[in-house]
Amino acid sequence: MTTTIKVSDELRDRLKKQASRDGVTLGAHLARLADAEDRRRRLRDLAEAIAASAPEVLAAHAAETAHWERAELIDGADEWRA
Repeated sequence: MTTTIKVSDELRDRLKKQASRDGVTLGAHLARLADAEDRRRRLRDLAEAIAASAPEVLAAHAAETAHWERAELIDGADEWRA
């Protein structure tokens, strides 16, 4: 199903030029723009959630991350020796 949206001629031409430059249809270009906006908002929400986290939660996360990174380095070194 398709629909018509009302945008200025200038915006339509701009979007069509962008789509053409990338070798996609206008619909595919608009979908990518919508996906990018959804991702931007998710990342913003994540950043806000991290900023609102209690210091002890952030410290525990940092410690666990360091632990797993050390484990990966050790496993990787073992693979090189094999």
